[in-house]
Amino acid sequence: MAKELFNEFEPVSSKLWKQQIQFELKGADYNETLVWESPEGIKVKPFYHSDENEVKLPSPVSNGFKIVQNIYVYDVKKSNERAIDSLQRGAECIRFTLENETVSLDVLMLNLPKEKVTYYFNILFLSAEFVKKIATFSSQNQFEIVILQDAVGQLAKDGNWFASLEKDFSELNLISGSNIPFLSCKTDLYQNAGANFVQQLAYSLAHANEYFNRIESISSPITFEVSVGTNYFFEIAKLRALRLLFNTLAKEYNHDFDCHIIATPTKRNKTLYDYNVNMLRTTTECMSAILGGTDAVSNLAYDAIYHKENEFGDRIARNQLLVLKHESYFNQVHNPADGAYYIESLTEQLAEKALALFKDIEANGGFITQLIEGTIQRKINESAQKEQDFFDSGKEVLLGTNKYPNKNDKMANDLELFPFVKTNPRKTLVTPIIERRLAEKLEQERLKEE
Repeated sequence: MAKELFNEFEPVSSKLWKQQIQFELKGADYNETLVWESPEGIKVKPFYHSDENEVKLPSPVSNGFKIVQNIYVYDVKKSNERAIDSLQRGAECIRFTLENETVSLDVLMLNLPKEKVTYYFNILFLSAEFVKKIATFSSQNQFEIVILQDAVGQLAKDGNWFASLEKDFSELNLISGSNIPFLSCKTDLYQNAGANFVQQLAYSLAHANEYFNRIESISSPITFEVSVGTNYFFEIAKLRALRLLFNTLAKEYNHDFDCHIIATPTKRNKTLYDYNVNMLRTTTECMSAILGGTDAVSNLAYDAIYHKENEFGDRIARNQLLVLKHESYFNQVHNPADGAYYIESLTEQLAEKALALFKDIEANGGFITQLIEGTIQRKINESAQKEQDFFDSGKEVLLGTNKYPNKNDKMANDLELFPFVKTNPRKTLVTPIIERRLAEKLEQERLKEE
């Protein structure tokens, strides 16, 4: 009956749609009025139609997303207790951050479940011996453990290698013999520092390519730790493009593993004042990550920029993901963005522009060389400054901060963490890439007036 009903209507072509739109514009130019261009040069049309859709991209592989709980390991016993509690309250993966190798794995992993849970070990130092110790422990105790080790990311963020280029890659080559995933590309740094979408993708690809070129054998998946911003559809397309670009690159090295993506909401648009709006921002950002095909999501607590880790902030952040998964059914549809002409078009344009930039980076010495020369830092700073100018002029809006601020909102007595860029003058091999929030200058001015 439904088919018969719709058979009464003639299909409307894109040409007819455009003619009707031009009629409604009453003489105004279609392209100037309705087609807008992003800072990356991506042209966005007012509508997309099947008869104009020539994009046929492969579908990203996604088996649904897992909920990640971050735990920074200070006290090993308390970290173990917190991990057990988090898993009982809805977390499905744990990301432990370790700053030294004195951690007792037996104590840290005591009574933790072994089935259907992935444990990420984010290691802030480089030690082949310690990674092999984890690999042995994982094998003997049947835990699924993924190492997040990123020497190139260390150089980009800190300005120095763990030891030196030669020693760091020597350690990584020793680690590569372990039967455990061991490589991560912490590309969230680029988004948090203000890189645009094309830069984020190109730098992520060039970042991974350094490992393909310098490590003799990578026989396990590479993890990308990405940051997701507020531009909803662009972020969906960005993650799809990342997987597409990585798989294209990996084939050149006969690397048969798909990448593994962990997504976290960006800090760049998070605010100190009217902080509850941060929950709205992180919700849409997590939605973008899920629809973009991320493997795991680590939500950012609404108070993460000014409070130490706390049970309430963690619970709210985790519950946001539980609502998306079990009440909004985001885990019930496989690749829901497939066939969306707008997203397919964005994905193709972002991938093409990122691939061109990646080739330019490789033609000029590669990612590490351009970090040492300062080219990457300069390009990110230029992009970040453009965005900052939009925010300062009010063209980019953060509600409760540069639009509709609550003048009675006081924060000076609620700061457990310093929420602004910290200066630490020291000698570095390269200029570090600095993460910076858009609202920092405005917030500092407000704090002075309290």
